[in-house]
Amino acid sequence: MEKSEMLTLLKERICQCEKCPDLVASRRQTVFGEGNPNSPIVFCGEAPGKNEDEQGRPFVGRAGELLNIIIEKCDWKREDVYKCHPDHNRVPTDEESANCRPFLDLQLKVINPKVIVCLGATAAQNLLKTKEAVSKLRNAWYNYNTGTVNAKVRVTFHPAYLLRNPAEKTKVWDDMQAVLAELKNGT
Repeated sequence: MEKSEMLTLLKERICQCEKCPDLVASRRQTVFGEGNPNSPIVFCGEAPGKNEDEQGRPFVGRAGELLNIIIEKCDWKREDVYKCHPDHNRVPTDEESANCRPFLDLQLKVINPKVIVCLGATAAQNLLKTKEAVSKLRNAWYNYNTGTVNAKVRVTFHPAYLLRNPAEKTKVWDDMQAVLAELKNGT
């Protein structure tokens, strides 16, 4: 079975999940990852906002437009990288994170990226199982190793944060340069 077929089956399972009744009741639709399932890089974001919920796609609002610019500045195309978003526009509870974590791990298992870029605190803290702030997690490499997936993880600010704090864009650019160098070195 091809990766795209596996991801389609996983999406169907996620859309049927009802483990978090509050999320099921408040969302219009599930926002599942999209992009090239063979990409060496995955951008993992925070909870989808109103635009993502309406369109059922990750990173489509103003923050998504900024992420597109970041992706293009790295000489990639939006469709060439894989993007995923946990559910709902708030920090998930520990129980919600635990309910969704197997789905995230399965997506990453299928894609098997070389690098995962965590955009913002929610993505970084959940993936790395930490409570540290993005500012403390930046400028370092972490490992995501499940036995079947062994990827390097880089943490940076979420594009929505950059919209409110434009001076921090240079830090994200530095982070992306580190990602580009890591991919070039054949991680």
